[in-house]
Amino acid sequence: MHDAWSSTLEATGRIELSDSKNLWGGRFTGEADRGFVDFNRSFGFDRRLFAVDVRASLAHCNSLASAGVLSGEEAKKITEGLQTILDRGIADPGYFDLDESEDVHSFVESRLVELIGDPGRKLHTGRSRNDQVATDLRLWLRDAIDDLVQRVAATQGALLDLAESHLEAVLPGYTHLQRAQPILFAHWCLAYFEMFSRDYERLVDCRKRVNILPLGSAALAGTSYPIDRESVARELGFDSVSRNSIDAVSDRDFCVEFVSASSLIMVHLSRLAEDVILYSTTEFGFFELSDAVATGSSLMPQKKNPDSMELVRGKAGRVFGHNTSLLAMLKGLPLAYNKDMQEDKEAVFDSFDTVRSCLDVSATVLRNVRLNEDQMRAAATKGYLNATELADYLVSKGMPFRDAHETVGRAVVRAMQRGIELQEFSIDELQSLSQLIQQDVFEVLTLKSALATKAQRGGTAPDTVAAALAKARSTLLG
Repeated sequence: MHDAWSSTLEATGRIELSDSKNLWGGRFTGEADRGFVDFNRSFGFDRRLFAVDVRASLAHCNSLASAGVLSGEEAKKITEGLQTILDRGIADPGYFDLDESEDVHSFVESRLVELIGDPGRKLHTGRSRNDQVATDLRLWLRDAIDDLVQRVAATQGALLDLAESHLEAVLPGYTHLQRAQPILFAHWCLAYFEMFSRDYERLVDCRKRVNILPLGSAALAGTSYPIDRESVARELGFDSVSRNSIDAVSDRDFCVEFVSASSLIMVHLSRLAEDVILYSTTEFGFFELSDAVATGSSLMPQKKNPDSMELVRGKAGRVFGHNTSLLAMLKGLPLAYNKDMQEDKEAVFDSFDTVRSCLDVSATVLRNVRLNEDQMRAAATKGYLNATELADYLVSKGMPFRDAHETVGRAVVRAMQRGIELQEFSIDELQSLSQLIQQDVFEVLTLKSALATKAQRGGTAPDTVAAALAKARSTLLG
């Protein structure tokens, strides 16, 4: 049959609909243009739904048998045929090659009819491709979310491992990319841990709205057959069934929500990438990436380029684009299903692939970075990062904060003019700014003190950070 079909194409460039592998040819008597057929086909990408399509078809077969629509023998043949198709598809990726099916649903059904004959033609009773594809996509996306959740956790684990191996490392904290206050390196790691914790929670929350069964909604009005939808939901592991058949087949909120959550993951990965890239420059000199995650220059032998993280940063825009395309695709669609919605799958699939690979690469980078702790510490003790400590000291002596802020500002100007740090002033010089300053100020201006005073929950004091690390580790393990 396939050879004859191909011959028709080669000879005319058009397709006889009676020979084509579609599920809707009976209404049509004319020929389809080959260009349109290629344009209309989705099998090139939706064959990724093959395994879940078979799985959902098995559950539908069971529901038809329970409703008395299929005989026991018919259900047995369909079940065995579907299992054969699934086994073949898993064992032989070439099984899909050169097939001209319109979509994955057509592919599975045509293979089933080839295997078992007329009983295979009964499988589609009571369902439409509209509720079928919505079910397939939810099944696939549910597994994809479970996969990403584990990879987010693995990236968090890499951050904790890195932090715990450098508990005493310090570096400058920045605002506006200007040195601001000293922080523990572990505190920096925990900042990204918190971002990924929110990503984890968003994925888990998104999964709740993904895990609703549309099957049984048929094309848009529901099915006339006495199918037990709750039983199908239990068999497929769904938490509930859709409450409105029109909404069930036309809803792609769950796709937008997933890609939106993916976009935020990529925002956080891109920010991490930017920090790693900056800190690996000669100008910063805080990090060095291992040879495992860096590349060289084809011209300049001395170069070590952070291509791994630059690609992560670059790929973020790709996921953002998918988020926008889904919103734009859905915004003007009348109810219920429209072919525009075929565009959902490539956006979802590529978002998953991109986030998955970027999480993996980022975790690998974190496990292959070397810290230059001396350079980090030197940067954290220069540039008047203890100016806020001096202002707080004056406040503790009774000076209003605004006056203290102005006083320390004048001290910084004097220090810059002389090319020294605040702690290098003599006590007399400091007292010329304010008689409130005493000898104990020099202890306040040390790096140790600057860190230790930030002991409130969420701060960068060593004991506070140690407790936060322990909590983060227990959360990850729990």
